[in-house]
Amino acid sequence: MVFRKNKKPASTVVTTQFSSPNAITDVIGAEYMSMLHNSDPPQYHTDNKATTIDNGNGKTCLLPIRETEIDTNNETQAANSGTIEVKRETWDTKLDFLLSVIGFAVDLGNIWRFPYICFENGGGAFLIPYLIMYIFGGLPLFYLELALGQFQRAGCITVWRRICPMFWGVGFGICIIGSYTAFYYNTIMAWALYYLYSSFTTTLPWGTCDNPWNSVNCSYALESSANSSRSANLGNRVSSTEEFFFFKLLNINFNMSTNSSSGLQDVGNIQWHISLCLLVIFIIVYFSMWKGVKSSGKAVWVTATVPYLILFILLVQGLTLEGSLEGIKYYLKPDFQALLKTSVWTAAASQIFFSLGPGFGVLLALSSYNNFHNNCYLDAMVTSFINCFTSFLSGFVVFSVLGYMCNKLNKSMEQVAASGPGLVFLVYPEAISTMKFAPFFAIIFMIMLITLGLDSTFAGLEAIMTAILDMWPKLRSRRELIVLALIVYCYLGALATTTSGGYFVLSLLDNFAAPYSIIVIVLCECLALSWFYGVDRFSDDIQMMLGFKPGIFWRICWKFISPLFLFFICLMNFYSLTMEGGEPVKVFSYVLPMDGWIKMIGLGILFSSIVFIPIFMLERFVKAKGSFRERVKQITTPLPRPSRSDHDLVAAGNKELEIKSSYNNKVEESGQ
Repeated sequence: MVFRKNKKPASTVVTTQFSSPNAITDVIGAEYMSMLHNSDPPQYHTDNKATTIDNGNGKTCLLPIRETEIDTNNETQAANSGTIEVKRETWDTKLDFLLSVIGFAVDLGNIWRFPYICFENGGGAFLIPYLIMYIFGGLPLFYLELALGQFQRAGCITVWRRICPMFWGVGFGICIIGSYTAFYYNTIMAWALYYLYSSFTTTLPWGTCDNPWNSVNCSYALESSANSSRSANLGNRVSSTEEFFFFKLLNINFNMSTNSSSGLQDVGNIQWHISLCLLVIFIIVYFSMWKGVKSSGKAVWVTATVPYLILFILLVQGLTLEGSLEGIKYYLKPDFQALLKTSVWTAAASQIFFSLGPGFGVLLALSSYNNFHNNCYLDAMVTSFINCFTSFLSGFVVFSVLGYMCNKLNKSMEQVAASGPGLVFLVYPEAISTMKFAPFFAIIFMIMLITLGLDSTFAGLEAIMTAILDMWPKLRSRRELIVLALIVYCYLGALATTTSGGYFVLSLLDNFAAPYSIIVIVLCECLALSWFYGVDRFSDDIQMMLGFKPGIFWRICWKFISPLFLFFICLMNFYSLTMEGGEPVKVFSYVLPMDGWIKMIGLGILFSSIVFIPIFMLERFVKAKGSFRERVKQITTPLPRPSRSDHDLVAAGNKELEIKSSYNNKVEESGQ
């Protein structure tokens, strides 16, 4: 044990050496039992030679001590001395944590995905299956991960190794998915950064057809088709916004005369303007993450709040546009017949799942830096509600503008509405180009996209960093270098998405990197915790933190409803993959087929993450000893709970009690 005095530039650390593993077990067990039964905690009595610990049952431990002079503010010295392990950092304030979780959950998908899915699946009636899936599926999983991360105080690899060694591979799969996501998600922010740069002008470049990259078929929104001198063939009309996106920004390998593209067969050269914007994004990410939650917790005060300010401005602006109310009617008009379709319920389940984001290791990582007694139950309620409310609010922002465009272009909502990058880089910018003060609205819209994306990147990469540093604690003193290495790795991997064919590479990753494998990952998580670790044991863990056990609703959801919810999504997603081969990738009227060798590459990406699950199952089984039944029991039995040192124990005399994590690692290894 280590009794550390209040922080000073240099102080004496009193280190207690355990005479046997049973001594440490008695201390930990006494602490946990006292919390479970609301009895008095163990008593600690320290003199100059030893520490006596009374667990309240007449059983004591006498532990010899030694003193070591060490600079407790020097993490490197502390980590390398072998005397103490650097204490796990915590959030400076509760609001840092809440903003980080909100920033992760509220991402680009809330803007470009939810409104269109709502419109396409019954309008206002879609909110019924959405809320049902939220209550019985998304929210229980969200609460589960926040509570689990806070109790275990570890990243995704270490957590699942403790919960059920057989599912250790789940953590590695999560890290693979996180790296794939970083390869393409940040490129979308790089696009937004280039749009932002291009917006600092009096006339938006995508609002006219007088640019070098425009074709003879170019037509802009304010142009009247009747007197257009450039649109010789109205059937081949191409909007100026599309040409800016595909020809200027992406410089895509597309032949207008033959309406064809080499697709992924020839991705072409790196587009340096995109790669430079991508570099700027990663530099911002690095300096926001390099000091851990101490730095990222401050960055989110800007990146998590600015989008709401801009959403409010865009909402007010949208409601003043002609035709905006008609657009909102399309958004909210209920079609209750749609509720009879299985596809509507599948869309609701998928949307709530990917919106809240369990399974990416982020919620585990962020909550692992909380204080042990933080009310994670209230956090789950508040942050998940804010996420869903933001999705609903963004629908008004989007459809008020879509209604305006329908009125402006004399088109139906079905012709104008879009989702994904098509909404935020084609439809919305085209609408902005027709407004007064267009450059201003373009600038704030792109800033909103960038800040929404940055939050998710901070959290996603922090999940990987937490997993790495918990696996190899000695690296914590070199966090800045490890973050730099991770950023460089992600940047190099993302360069493939900055080529002329990078749009197709990005679409391939978007189709196969996460949508299918993450469902399998979370299903395994749910089974590991509910059926092997045990819902009752997990409820006891929560009681230790919060002082009360989860209600019967949560326990039923975790054990039965959530696994069924995940199995339903998994089944429907893989059915869609088998029948359709993923979302089609469209460039103008050309559609890149997701079949043949392209689909094989996609499947390789898909299985490259979940393959770790059976690999580590086999590895754990082979390393276990005994008969077949004994081996199965070993690899499905949870490892000892984390030491109370990780939960901020405070000993008598206002001295902080820490149990060396090096001993914890030995316990975990011996338990395997």
